[in-house]
Amino acid sequence: MNTVFKCFELEGKVALVTGAARGLGAETAETLAKAGAKVVVSDVLMAEAEATAQRIRELGGEALALGHDVTNEQHWEQVVQATVEAFGGLDILVNNAGIEKMALFTEACVEDFRLMHEVNVTGVFLGIKHAARAMRPEGSAGKGGSIINLSSVAGLVGMPALGGYCSSKGAVRLMTKSAAVEFARLGYGIRVNSIHPAIIKTEMGINVVRGLAAVGLAPDEASADAYVESLHPIGYGQPQDVSSAVLFLASSASRWSTGSELVIDGGASAC
Repeated sequence: MNTVFKCFELEGKVALVTGAARGLGAETAETLAKAGAKVVVSDVLMAEAEATAQRIRELGGEALALGHDVTNEQHWEQVVQATVEAFGGLDILVNNAGIEKMALFTEACVEDFRLMHEVNVTGVFLGIKHAARAMRPEGSAGKGGSIINLSSVAGLVGMPALGGYCSSKGAVRLMTKSAAVEFARLGYGIRVNSIHPAIIKTEMGINVVRGLAAVGLAPDEASADAYVESLHPIGYGQPQDVSSAVLFLASSASRWSTGSELVIDGGASAC
């Protein structure tokens, strides 16, 4: 029976996870490492990224922390090159880094809107571009691979006070599909898929609850929390629920999946 689970193992694989200093990114980096991957933990929060890498090493895995602004193309070139040089390849990219700023449309700041798109969309675009350059047959890694983009349930349905965030995550969803089709037609051997979580109680998820109260969509944080939880028919999820989905898409268990959107939302989008 153990042979059934072999397809989820990542022994010999190299993964790069952006925004992995904390939250879903840190959980994802640790999950991939437990499955056998060598992991590069990248983030602008270098001290916390190093802490994530250290936890992986303490568990017996191999990990490297790198400073990384995902909006900076030169950083992408450097991080991908450092990944290949340190671990001998690049098989998995998890475009996890992202930001969220809440505001009503009538009160929203255009600078915040632009920043969300710069991090959430341009950052993913640059990740796809430079990972594909390394993964394609003539690249520095050259063995194909799996690119996993963290979108959101907010990239599938509208949510109040999250107009800018919704538009950025919707862009990630369709950019994923475009890259998946293009890379398949070119014979790169690179699969590209997106994951769409609902609200997980990481720091970002807690900020959504607080934001609903702050913009007047709930009378207080307790009411906002009860409302948000009610949006998920089977309750709030945990970071491990998302990292398990990443593991599936990173592994050969999903070898026939590309251009797909994997919804991990506790039933929120089914309502």
